[in-house]
Amino acid sequence: MDRERDEKFMRAALSEAKKGLGQTSPNPAVGAILVVGNRIAARGHHRGAGRDHAEVECLRNFAARVPARATLYVTLEPCSTKGRTAPCTDAIVQAGVRNVVVGAIDVNPRHSGKGIVQLRNAGVRVRKGVLADECTQINEAFNKWIVTGRPFVIAKCGMSLDGRLTRPAGESHWITGHSARRHAHQLRATVDAILVGAQTVRADNPRLTVRGVPSARQPQRVVLCRSGNLPQNAYLFSDRHAPRTLIYSRKSLGAVLKNLGEREVTSVLIEGGGEVLGQALDARVIDKVQLYLGPILTAGPVIAFRGHGAKTPASALRLQRVSYEQVGQSLCITGYPEFRPSE
Repeated sequence: MDRERDEKFMRAALSEAKKGLGQTSPNPAVGAILVVGNRIAARGHHRGAGRDHAEVECLRNFAARVPARATLYVTLEPCSTKGRTAPCTDAIVQAGVRNVVVGAIDVNPRHSGKGIVQLRNAGVRVRKGVLADECTQINEAFNKWIVTGRPFVIAKCGMSLDGRLTRPAGESHWITGHSARRHAHQLRATVDAILVGAQTVRADNPRLTVRGVPSARQPQRVVLCRSGNLPQNAYLFSDRHAPRTLIYSRKSLGAVLKNLGEREVTSVLIEGGGEVLGQALDARVIDKVQLYLGPILTAGPVIAFRGHGAKTPASALRLQRVSYEQVGQSLCITGYPEFRPSE
């Protein structure tokens, strides 16, 4: 077994899987490649719920009996039960594949570990855990939703260096630059829903659509409202995506997320305003943050996370797996909240 070789080809399979990001929900994004000798002979990725899984598309693209020396690389354990499509394990065995390399084990309780057992029982040699962390990461939203029934929650905002979402009245409302906003649209293209509070709708009249990302699927738009008093001429209620706008009146954020999960919404991007972001922080429902810091001090009136606040520094929410990326003149900070057992 050549670990370096396996990782090389699994990276190629991951590249295939990423083509499906934002397109496959409520299914995971999966990629597969078939290697004969030292050459990639066929590729495939899952394109959407109800369509062929990555393994099936890859084998169909090969369009021949698979030679015994060939190896199928797949980023996620092949499914072993019938859902919208037939089990991938059956297709693999029927195609004559004798060697399979798997990235991540499927956390779906219906499938977890069973696909590998079925393949091995059919005489297929299976190696697992190759680039497992990377293969798991691309499906972080699906992995949470399929186990808990709740969507993966990303808190995102563009903020000033002094933690404000707004500039003084009368000035341009943009805090971050064009490059950062384009970067944020790429994030929007990967989620199932974008959530804001009623005040954001009243003050900013946002579109909450994906723009500048080819072939992107438009996410649902979710509004939290206490009074039910919303401007009916707002884009969210009058544009061509209006049927995809959901309004929740007098519902807690937790109740809204539970209902969205029941609607097969696997990921939610909270974009504001400061009060809703603060509620999410206080309720500890944030799974990931993606903050864009603009090089500006505004002393604006709206604080980014206007919650109750931590009583002590020790009780503050800390991030792990933090990364920093310069996007134009802005800094994008991404991290995952670290929850202690007592929380």
